[in-house]
Amino acid sequence: MEIKVIPALLCLGVFMIFAMPLSIGIINLGNCAGMGISGAMLLIFIFWGRFSSFIGKCWEKPLGKVILSLLGAVTAFSIILAVAISVFMVKASDDPPKDENTTVVVLGCKVKDGVPSRMLRRRLDAAYEYLSQHESVYAIVSGGKGDDETISEAQCMKEWLVDKGIAPERIYAEDRSVNTEENLRFSKEIITANGLPEKITLITDVYHQLRAEMIAEKQDIKAYNISGSTSWYLVPTYWVREWFGVVYYKIFG
Repeated sequence: MEIKVIPALLCLGVFMIFAMPLSIGIINLGNCAGMGISGAMLLIFIFWGRFSSFIGKCWEKPLGKVILSLLGAVTAFSIILAVAISVFMVKASDDPPKDENTTVVVLGCKVKDGVPSRMLRRRLDAAYEYLSQHESVYAIVSGGKGDDETISEAQCMKEWLVDKGIAPERIYAEDRSVNTEENLRFSKEIITANGLPEKITLITDVYHQLRAEMIAEKQDIKAYNISGSTSWYLVPTYWVREWFGVVYYKIFG
């Protein structure tokens, strides 16, 4: 049995990276797709001899040629699309405002036992750094209360920033939203009601900035971007999930 050892080991490594978030209870379309594809590729390289023989036999038949050609075209298109989306995600990840004529909007994330999750805390770190350096800028912390959360994400974020030294009168809490579209829509209402600068600076994770900006544009909101850091082993899972999210939003959003 012929085995492609090096590609198989690489696929195993990729599989393990996508599997790592499972250890902290994270499972979504990103790591499922990553584990599925890398797992399938691992099996292909382990059983390379049988696989290549099977492909050869299929290619000898007219229907087999059609199916393999279609699979090849779909694969090529998917790779090109993923690369193109990734380029735009990278471009959207760091676009800070040019001046202080902006309102910071911190997008919510999981709250655990009344305190920010690791991902939310890193968004708050980025918000705190910017607000500390730009004392005339106001912020909206945006996020409602999930069924498994003891307080709203907005309340948790405001308390965290106030404890760090940001004046409470600079922070508006938007605690009704359950998704990014509502984060932005309800934050826009607060901006209008209080006469805050209409141009916003979105603070979220690097992988989420592109889709958040797309949603903002649909609501006629000019958005700049400042990204919080993300643990390295979570980036592949959430990056791949965003490929699906961007495509879904483009089609159905």
